[in-house]
Amino acid sequence: MKRAQRVLLWAAVAVLAVIAFSALWPAALATHDPLQTEVRSALLPPSAEHLFGTDQSGRDVYSRVVYGAGRSLGIGLLATVVALTVGLLLGAFAGVAPRGVDATVMRVNDILMAFPEFLVALVVVAVLGPGTVNIAIAVTLAAVPVYIRLARVQTQTLRAAEHVEAARILGVPRATAFLRHVAPGVLGALSVLATIGIGSSILAAAGLSFLGLGPSEPTPEWGLMLAGGRNVLGQAWWISVFPGIAITLTVVSATVVGRILRARGDGRTA
Repeated sequence: MKRAQRVLLWAAVAVLAVIAFSALWPAALATHDPLQTEVRSALLPPSAEHLFGTDQSGRDVYSRVVYGAGRSLGIGLLATVVALTVGLLLGAFAGVAPRGVDATVMRVNDILMAFPEFLVALVVVAVLGPGTVNIAIAVTLAAVPVYIRLARVQTQTLRAAEHVEAARILGVPRATAFLRHVAPGVLGALSVLATIGIGSSILAAAGLSFLGLGPSEPTPEWGLMLAGGRNVLGQAWWISVFPGIAITLTVVSATVVGRILRARGDGRTA
């Protein structure tokens, strides 16, 4: 790995570490109660007392960004883990199933992949209704097709590998050979993709919240905070800009880590 890539990787890891710390222990970083309102302090610009300024209700934007990390990152992680698990199971099943079953599963998967992930998530939320849980379900369902396709390809590739064939010749049961020699490789490939997928899931969840389909006020959530400041952007830019920066840094950092890990796995430079 080149020096520039190492620096970029460690910078991205450092950003993700700060975001993770904010999600787990927000009280250690926040300076105010994120729900406390003070009308007399409304729309104050960034200062020593309010690092990111205040919103229309006088709430401290910095503290709300810190507390919002837990909800935004939690949705992204939950959606990615569930999508990876479902994708692994269905993709591996398609990879070992008879040709007719495999073709049926993949045709349905191809139809889902023909639509943008955000559009799929939007339709799911429109059916289920707004809310944090429904957003997590929507983002999960939108991300599953990508994991199914990769899991199927990896399963078929590893099944034909020499060491798997050797295990079968030596009398190792098919199920045992799959669990020992195929499943770990498939999971490894999906894990690298999931690193990138976390950022995409966070971005999708924030977009749905921005449209008013996620948590409701006064919940500190990055997408909701973006929406809350759009009508006063010219007067109080900080209300939307700082949550936007948090989303951007998180998504970019997760993508950088994922792409570098994928490049290393492929034996090339990112």
